[in-house]
Amino acid sequence: MLHVIEPARKPGRPRLRDVAAAAGVSTATVSYVLNGTPGQSIRPQTQERVRRAADALGYVPHRVARTLREGRSRIVLLNVGDLLGSSMTSVIRGMTEELRQHGYTLLVTTDEPGFSPELTSAVAPRAALDLTVVTTGDEDDDAVSGVVAGYHAGFAYHSITQLRHLAEQGHDRVAFAAPAGARAPLARTRLDHARRAARELGLTPLVAAEVSTAAGDPHRVEAIRRLVEDDRVSAVAAYDDDVALAALTAAAELGYRVPEDLAVIGFDEGRYGHLWKPALTTVRIDAASYGRRAARLVLGMPAPEWTHPPSEVVVRESA
Repeated sequence: MLHVIEPARKPGRPRLRDVAAAAGVSTATVSYVLNGTPGQSIRPQTQERVRRAADALGYVPHRVARTLREGRSRIVLLNVGDLLGSSMTSVIRGMTEELRQHGYTLLVTTDEPGFSPELTSAVAPRAALDLTVVTTGDEDDDAVSGVVAGYHAGFAYHSITQLRHLAEQGHDRVAFAAPAGARAPLARTRLDHARRAARELGLTPLVAAEVSTAAGDPHRVEAIRRLVEDDRVSAVAAYDDDVALAALTAAAELGYRVPEDLAVIGFDEGRYGHLWKPALTTVRIDAASYGRRAARLVLGMPAPEWTHPPSEVVVRESA
């Protein structure tokens, strides 16, 4: 069992919640008022009440000395929500390296949705980036990815990369396989991009499927059987490498030859796809460059142009 030890707090030191209670408002309202958050429609009387309560309690946000001099910290917040995977590790590494060169530190959180007022009040970040919004919204929500060869260099580009490889191998009837039970915004976004890519490549409309990655789930084999024998698909474009490996496992149980009976391509190259037989063909994403672009943009600096493809197919044996 994990025990969390909170840092010692000086007796009587007021907290954000104390100011909120004294002013009769929420902690979010206190944070908005004391941080001067733009775009808020808080009545002047309420703002004055919050400031009086903070003054009366002697509330001062706990920030480092540099923050008190500059009015903000040398910290950048990044919210990744549940967007975990190989690429996210590289995004974080790229952001960390770029920010460090400019004297900033990256603080990663999995808040969902958004950042809590208590966090932003305590940290007073230089900037904050919420990837749960960037990756699941439309292209107008994503100022980080940029454009390559006329394509938005985010999931739209990566989907084209994945589907184009299958089209070049002669596949026309393709299934997009998401994890079973996936209802998160990112799953819907990925499917939308895959469908658009299929249309642009002139493929038959995609078959949407779900493939379980749970151990021993009998529905996984049945899902792959339906795709091959009922839907007559010749290839699976997987949501990620985990789903791709689950599809390969089911294909092996059914006695299908890969890629002759069913081709499978992964996404967001994981660590184990090359160990399978036949080895998994997948999409490798240059997420570290994305992270460096993100770091520069949140600091108000121009992001470098893409001089190389944001993603590429790692050709192995499965597709």
